[in-house]
Amino acid sequence: MRRKAKIGFYALTSCYGCQLQFAMIDELVQALEKIRIECWFMLDRESNENAKVDIALIEGSVSTEEEVELVKKIRENAKIVVAVGSCAVQGGVQSWEKDKPLEELWKTVYGDGKVKFKPKMAEPVSKYIKVDYNIYGCPPEKKDFIYALGTLLIDSWPEDIDYPVCLECRLKGNPCVLIEKGEPCLGPITRAGCDARCPSYGIACIGCRGAIGYDVAWFDSLARTFREKGLTKEEILERMKIFNAHNPKLEEMVEKVFQGVEE
Repeated sequence: MRRKAKIGFYALTSCYGCQLQFAMIDELVQALEKIRIECWFMLDRESNENAKVDIALIEGSVSTEEEVELVKKIRENAKIVVAVGSCAVQGGVQSWEKDKPLEELWKTVYGDGKVKFKPKMAEPVSKYIKVDYNIYGCPPEKKDFIYALGTLLIDSWPEDIDYPVCLECRLKGNPCVLIEKGEPCLGPITRAGCDARCPSYGIACIGCRGAIGYDVAWFDSLARTFREKGLTKEEILERMKIFNAHNPKLEEMVEKVFQGVEE
C-alpha cells in the first residue's frame, strides 16, 4: 500500500482565514486516509514545524525577519510548496502602502507598542523561496483547495487559471459593472475562479485573487478606461494596489497612460 502523503500547513502574517477555510472543508475528512498532517498548529498545538513533508501549504505574507527564516526552512523540508491565499501569493492588503516608510506605518498602527518580532514590509512568499503552485483568493474557494490537493495526491499537477473574472461574469449573464454601471471594476485584470461573486451582486471587483499572470493583465488598458470615467492616476493606483502592490508592471503601465496628460 502506498504510504500516506505528509502535509504541513504553516501560518505567517495573516488573519488565519485561509487555514479556517481549509479546516471547514468536509471532504478533508475523506482525504485523511490518504494524508498525514505533520504540522498544522490550528488543529494541533503539538505540531512539528521541522518535520519533512511532501506538501507544504503556506498562508500569510512574509512580514518579519523571523518569517524569512521560517519560509526558507519550510522550503528545505518540503517537496512541494503551495502559497495559499492573497497574502502568501501577492503580499496581501498589508502590502497596500508599501511605498511609505515602515517606521511611519508602524507608528500609525502600533503607536509606541512593542513586539518581540523584527518587522519588515509585507511581501509574497515567492520573494524568498521557490513556490511550486498558488491557490488564489481572500480566502480561496473551497473547490480550489480540493482540486489542488486532490491533483497533487495522485501525482498530477493542477492547472493554473489564465483568464479574467469577466469571462465568468459574462457567462452568468451579469450586466457589466464597469461598462453599464460605470464603476471602477477590476474584473478585466483579475484572475478568475470566484464565479464572479461580487459582480453578480452588482459590486465592483477589487481584485482579491490578484492580477492574471502570463503578462496578460493589461493595467494600462483598464487605467485608460478608468481615466475616461474621471478617475485620477492616484485613485487608479490606490484601487489597483489593494491586492497588486507587488506586481512589477502595475505602476509602469499606469504611468504610461498618464504621460503628457494633465489631471
